[in-house]
Amino acid sequence: MALTSIIFFAFFFIIHLFTSSAAAATRSLHDNSLMAKKHNEWMARFQRTYKDDKEKAKRYQIFKERVKFIESFNSAANRTFALGLNEFSDLSREEFMASHMGYVKPSSSQMTPQSMSFRYQDVTDLPSSIDWTTKGAVTDVKDQRHCACCWAFSAAAAVEGIYQISGGNLISLSEQQLLDCNTYNDGCGGGYMEHAFQFIMQNGITAYENYPYQGSQNFCNSQAFKLSPRVLISGYEYVPKNSESALLQAVANQPVSVSIDASCDYFIHHKSGIFSESCGTNLNHAVTFVGYGVDQDTGTKYWLVKNSWGTSWGENGYMRLQRDVDAPEGLCGVAMHPSYPVITN
Repeated sequence: MALTSIIFFAFFFIIHLFTSSAAAATRSLHDNSLMAKKHNEWMARFQRTYKDDKEKAKRYQIFKERVKFIESFNSAANRTFALGLNEFSDLSREEFMASHMGYVKPSSSQMTPQSMSFRYQDVTDLPSSIDWTTKGAVTDVKDQRHCACCWAFSAAAAVEGIYQISGGNLISLSEQQLLDCNTYNDGCGGGYMEHAFQFIMQNGITAYENYPYQGSQNFCNSQAFKLSPRVLISGYEYVPKNSESALLQAVANQPVSVSIDASCDYFIHHKSGIFSESCGTNLNHAVTFVGYGVDQDTGTKYWLVKNSWGTSWGENGYMRLQRDVDAPEGLCGVAMHPSYPVITN
């Protein structure tokens, strides 16, 4: 009987292993089929094509890892924000950083001396919230595409804002002119907003429609300097370093160019909610702060961030980023080096 029992249980153990393995294989095939379907749908949505099967296989592997990362993050409790797929979900983090960031601070010897004054230091009567997009001072979200010239978009957005606030019309300005004609920066290789401000002080900047964005650096079109409208600024100033309260004073009065560490996957795949995950303080990207507020449900304070990665990223191209964190440099280093253009009427 003992031998018969052993044979009986061994038989059923083998059957169990076989059926479990078969079920696991079936689930794996099902999961792979669903993932492949998801990838094909994503490709259709963003009109993505690949040069050959090898390239597609490489991108598919990255895409799968992104999906797993996003689903794992979103399934956890007590998140203040959610992640989602966007048009960058088949790029490695290193590829994305090389093509979509591009904030590069120059050495001190390359800096143009500016007044260290901060015109808003005595402004204390600040609104509890402000949104420059609702006040007609912010143009539509743009897309820098595969060119690391975030610095040009940040600078142009800040100038668009102060020009409208100072009494002008809201004019979409030409990032391409900054990209082609500003020799102090390195085009798609990166740059610095203050060099763009310096260029606009000396030369002005024309409208986007006169000099539309191409997504790559080209020869400077000198004829564009003669076209109207042409916006000039009288200078620029820095917000006092590592002070979110000073940054609040500035943003309450105009959109502000802000450098930020955007290198973490959380930032790259942000979809909704108030971003609260620090990426670090290695400043590598440029955005524009176009407001601030307080979430009515949670009481969480936030900055309203305009990015230049198109509308598939974040909340239609924007992000609400947690404000007044414990670190003096702010979340992701946003208070480390903000600046803004000045127009003196």
